[in-house]
Amino acid sequence: MTADPAPAARVLVLAGPSGAGKSRLARRLHAAHGWPVVQLDDFYRNGDDPSLPMSPQAGLPDWDDARSWRLDDALGALETLIRTGTAEVPVYDIATSRATGTQRLELGGHPIVIAEGIFAADTIAGLAERGLLAEAWCIRNRPWKTFARRLVRDLAERRKPPLTLVRRGLALHRLEPGIVRAQEALGAEPMTAREAEARVPRLGHNDEQEGRRRGATT
Repeated sequence: MTADPAPAARVLVLAGPSGAGKSRLARRLHAAHGWPVVQLDDFYRNGDDPSLPMSPQAGLPDWDDARSWRLDDALGALETLIRTGTAEVPVYDIATSRATGTQRLELGGHPIVIAEGIFAADTIAGLAERGLLAEAWCIRNRPWKTFARRLVRDLAERRKPPLTLVRRGLALHRLEPGIVRAQEALGAEPMTAREAEARVPRLGHNDEQEGRRRGATT
């Protein structure tokens, strides 16, 4: 019996609350290993999309609702990148709530693709079904530290009006333990960024084991 061809790479999912350090960790891993990074927040829907879920604040989209982004398109881009070696992904401007263009990502022969974003845990089941999942980590921190990092970042990037950012940040601070539990239930293992970096060497070890397993079934 011939097994399906092994994928050229697998996806490391970096989930976690907004401001926990996912993007910072992804940049470090890219710099150290060259692994391409797919920023899943770029798959948000445009601000005028009629299908956007609305928050209790009248007239404002609920950007913390998973329905505000395009899961199927994100999964399709990840699979295309791995199966073909290249993929076109959107470039999204959070300040104006819309995609402003696209960029081409290349696999470049790397065994790992990083997928990071606040809804990254929602990709776990689909990636596992496609045989594309390496591991899934939920990056967490102390809630007040996450709040401070998120607020500094959002103010610097002028993502939304300052009062909106503060209110959203306080709400997310209250919800953070539940966010971590929910992402853990989806299959993401909670850990700090430091703990995550200590786990990186085992990713290559797992790829070697998978290659031997597939070779034995052909």
